[in-house]
Amino acid sequence: MPTAELASQNTGRIIRGGPEGEKRSPMRSSTGAPGSRILGGLCVGVIALLALSACGSDAAADEAGASETAEEAGGDAEGSGTVTIQDDHGTHEVSTDPSSVVVTDNRSYRTLEAFGVEPTAAARSLMDAQTHAYAEDESILDLGNHREPDLENVVAAEPDLIINGQRFQDYYEDLSALAPDATILEFEPQPDADLVEELIRKTESLGEVFGKEDVAAELVEELQTEMTRVQDAYDGESTVMGLLTSGGDMSYVAPGPDGRAIGPVFDSFSLTPALEQEGENESHGDDISVEAIAAADPDWLLVLDRDARLTLDEGEEYSPAAEIVEDSAALANVSAVENDQIVYLPENFYLTEDIQAYTEFFRDFADALEAAE
Repeated sequence: MPTAELASQNTGRIIRGGPEGEKRSPMRSSTGAPGSRILGGLCVGVIALLALSACGSDAAADEAGASETAEEAGGDAEGSGTVTIQDDHGTHEVSTDPSSVVVTDNRSYRTLEAFGVEPTAAARSLMDAQTHAYAEDESILDLGNHREPDLENVVAAEPDLIINGQRFQDYYEDLSALAPDATILEFEPQPDADLVEELIRKTESLGEVFGKEDVAAELVEELQTEMTRVQDAYDGESTVMGLLTSGGDMSYVAPGPDGRAIGPVFDSFSLTPALEQEGENESHGDDISVEAIAAADPDWLLVLDRDARLTLDEGEEYSPAAEIVEDSAALANVSAVENDQIVYLPENFYLTEDIQAYTEFFRDFADALEAAE
C-alpha cells in the first residue's frame, strides 16, 4: 500500500497504509511478456484498492467508536452537572450529584428526607427520633450539637456540599477551614424579609440542587394552601398574643421579626397584636407576668412549647404548655382561655422550624379560626 495517511476527523489519529518509506519492486512475469506486465499491473491496482478500502473501514469504525464515547461522556456530564444557586453569601455553581453531603441546618432535615438525600454527616444529636428519619441512622456521622459540636466528623465525611444554618450558623468559618473544597450553602431568614418567602426560597433552592423541584413545589403548595385558609378565616380585628413556655414559665413573644417563631407570623397575616411591646430575647421570649397577659386580654393565644421534645437535664420536670396556660388562675378570665381559642404549635416545632412545621401550624390555626366563625 502507498504511504498515504488517513486521519480520523474526530480522533485525530493517523492511520498509515503501510510502513513509511517502504519500497516495492515492479511485478514481472516469468517470461517478461507485455501481457504479463499488464496483468501484474492490474493485480497491483486491485490490491491497493482493497487495502485502501480496508483502511477506510477501520477509520470509519474508529470514528463511530469515538462518537459513541463522546455521547456517553456527554450523557454522564448531563447527569452530574451543576446548577447556579444564590444563597446568603452569594452565587455558587453547585454539583447536582454531590458525592458527600454534610447537613447542620435543622430547618433542612425533613426537606432533605423528602428529597431522598442521604447525608454523610449531620447533627443527629439535635434531631428527634419521632420526627427525623436521620436521627437513629448510624451510617450518618454525628456532628453533635451546636454547644458541643464534633467537627472532626466533617473532615471524616470529606464533603463537597455542606448545608449549614440556624444553630450551627456561627460555625461557618470553621466549616470553611475544615472543608476548603466544599460548597457551603446557607439560607437563613434575612432581616426584614417575609418569613414565608424565606421558607420558599430555601425549599426551592434545595430542590434545584438535588433535582427535586417537583417535591419542593408540593411542599410550597401545601404551605400556601394553609396560608390562604388563615387569611380567609381571620377577621382582621381579633387580637392575638404569642407565648413561649419553658421550665414551667411563660414568656412573651413580640410581634414581628424579633419574636421567636411566632413573631413573624403577625406580619404574614396582618394579625392585630394584643400587646405591642418590642422583643429583647429572640431565642426564648421576654419576661412577662400573667397579670400583664390578663390585662392585654387577647382573643387568641399562639403558644410554642419549647420543652415538648427536648431532653431535659436530670432532676428537671416537664410541664406541658397547655397545663401552664390553661391551669393558671390569673388567666382564667382571658378571652382566649374562656373561648378555647388557643393554638399550640406542633410539639417538634422548636427542633424543626421548617416549612413542614409552619404548614402544620398554619393548618391548626386555620382549623381553629374556621371553627370559631
